[in-house]
Amino acid sequence: MENIAILTSGGDAPGMNACIRAVVRTAIHHGLCVYGVQSGYEGLIDDRFRRLGTTDVSNIVQRGGTILHSARSTRFLSTDGRAEAAENLSRRGIEGLVVIGGDGSFRGADHLSREHGIAIVGVPATIDNDIWGTDLTIGFDTAVNTALEAVDKVRDTAAAHDRLFIIEVMGRTAGFIALQVGVAGGAEDILIPETPTNLPAICSLVRRRVAEGRTSNILVVAEGDEAGSAFEIASKIEELADLKSRVTVLGHVQRGGSPTSVDRVLASKLGWGAIDALMDGAWPCFVGEMNSIVTRHPLADAWTNRKELDPMLLNLASILTN
Repeated sequence: MENIAILTSGGDAPGMNACIRAVVRTAIHHGLCVYGVQSGYEGLIDDRFRRLGTTDVSNIVQRGGTILHSARSTRFLSTDGRAEAAENLSRRGIEGLVVIGGDGSFRGADHLSREHGIAIVGVPATIDNDIWGTDLTIGFDTAVNTALEAVDKVRDTAAAHDRLFIIEVMGRTAGFIALQVGVAGGAEDILIPETPTNLPAICSLVRRRVAEGRTSNILVVAEGDEAGSAFEIASKIEELADLKSRVTVLGHVQRGGSPTSVDRVLASKLGWGAIDALMDGAWPCFVGEMNSIVTRHPLADAWTNRKELDPMLLNLASILTN
């Protein structure tokens, strides 16, 4: 193997740049030539490649987002689109590809590898932390700390006005961010897709807290909770218990910002691990970190296995919010 390419796909996550840096410098260490693909699979189809050297990835480890940019590609969902992408790789003599993204990006990578025999390794980068086979995904720790900082600030306002605040964090299908932020931020309750939501019980809890003299009450809600959005939940709580609340939706602010040291180190490890897997011929696969060890898994494991929330943290949350 002499030439490889790297792309970032799907939603951006803090730490992607640190991973790009690690992939490029590890590949160069092994004597490989590296090309960056602009705008994910769209750029792969549009032949948007650029050569990356050591200096091209200098001073990016601390930056959020991705210098390669990211885009969702409907064309890549078709066999014709993937064939065009494979032809662009072949024409440049590129034999290996590193895909940094989530399980949707890994599905595309798996199709491309199996249909055209391209050596591909995935690196899990998503703030949702919902990919099986790795304790943490790149971007999760930063997103949690960003959300936690917001919760702490809202807590000050909630206490000043004796008011209930409902804070919505990202997580359409998984409650990893909400659970972590809720426990760390001392939330009165945490509403996540994985567990049933009992709004009457929450209303009773908040009323009891108020009666006990609690001046601030905060609910942390994952955007995919069964009870609805934070605004819908606020409306239901007012109907059930005549409790008025204020809603804060953190949204895409959780994706941005300088990555934490945890995300920078994880991204560096997994970037190295991706090149190591390519050099070993262990493709198609994705790399992760479990118990401080860089691991390899079949790409399909990312979507056929469901990553579960930490049962101890779930139990702890139920105790601390009573």
